[in-house]
Amino acid sequence: MDRHPGRRFPGVLIQGDTLHSLCCMADDACSALDRSSEAYENANELRNRLWSYLNHDKAVLDEHSLPLPFSGRGTLT
Repeated sequence: MDRHPGRRFPGVLIQGDTLHSLCCMADDACSALDRSSEAYENANELRNRLWSYLNHDKAVLDEHSLPLPFSGRGTLT
């Protein structure tokens, strides 16, 4: 069982292709909601956090000259 530095409890590992799929699902959820609703605000915050994690993952892969494990919207490579 591993913990992230400075954290008391163990973390969860999510593969990049799975994270990308979650981002796409969050996009779809936001598209289905009324933008003036509280539900949209919550879903959009979730979406933004997921995309932030994915963008960080992409940057790390790029720094190490590693390919993305997906291409396009939700397509695995």
